[in-house]
Amino acid sequence: MAVAKSRPAAPPPAAEVPAFDKEQELKAYRDMLLIRRFEEKAGQMYGMGLIGGFCHLYIGQEAVVVGMQMTLKPGDKVITGYRDHGHMLATGMDPKGVMAELTGRAHGYSKGKGGSMHMFSVANGFYGGHGIVAAQVPLGTGLAFANRYRGTDNVSLTYFGDGAANQGQVYESFNMAELWKLPVVYVIENNRYAMGTSVSRSSAQTDFSKRGTSFNIPGEQVDGMDVRAVKAAGDKAVKWCRDRNGPIILEMLTYRYRGHSMSDPAKYRSKEEVDKVRTEHDPIEQVRSRLLKRGFASEDALKKIDAEVRAVINEAAEFATNDAEPDPAELYADVYK
Repeated sequence: MAVAKSRPAAPPPAAEVPAFDKEQELKAYRDMLLIRRFEEKAGQMYGMGLIGGFCHLYIGQEAVVVGMQMTLKPGDKVITGYRDHGHMLATGMDPKGVMAELTGRAHGYSKGKGGSMHMFSVANGFYGGHGIVAAQVPLGTGLAFANRYRGTDNVSLTYFGDGAANQGQVYESFNMAELWKLPVVYVIENNRYAMGTSVSRSSAQTDFSKRGTSFNIPGEQVDGMDVRAVKAAGDKAVKWCRDRNGPIILEMLTYRYRGHSMSDPAKYRSKEEVDKVRTEHDPIEQVRSRLLKRGFASEDALKKIDAEVRAVINEAAEFATNDAEPDPAELYADVYK
């Protein structure tokens, strides 16, 4: 495997966020709304006892995965941690299959055995949700190695959070990725609180875009609540990797509205703080406002999109509630020893 002898000193500087055209705005709106409505329904079903185990919702962070997905092409790979439903839907996985896995049914993506944190779809380039904090980072680095080894220009998007950023295996991965110039974009979704401790109390370096400095990995902070800013930064980062410059870090400054998981009352922050983000920086409302302001869509048209999305989610919930449970004979299938 050939290794690049040199690299540019740094990626291009952050540019002014380019405007989306009508098609891009509408796609971003629909895709983010699909994730939002799915997660709202999942939270409701969890409260009804239809979903067991852990359940980590992505509400508030939708712009990150939707914007990044707009930068990819077939053959690129996506891997993330356990807050993963949004990533699945953004890669094109069927809401029915995702919801059925949440309810432990036979036609879920992992045949009802994996639940919220363990779904895969190689056909969609999605290599998991992973329940162990930061476990996906060396795996995502390995996916990038596979791309390089096979001689393709495909990239690996490896997502992890501000909490996972403090795990040792992250830095082992950084070292290997830079040493071998692997095409991996490390997307750090900084939603400020990890499992419940603010970054200011848990991290000596709170600018996560600088976490690769000692490995010569460039990084950039991005407004993760603006889908346009995410795509703009993602386009540059993905090109950087396709051009065989090695890894790059994007720190997405984002925010989750719900607790860390469904069992977290989130008492470590004020209601006023959450309401302020919802009111002033909500990723979906930003797109909605632009669509109306620029005359790309009317109120009625946006209501119709919401109704269509809700119908898709309700159909998925109905399917997941009525699908058969796995046959007991399946208990030992696909289990290795």
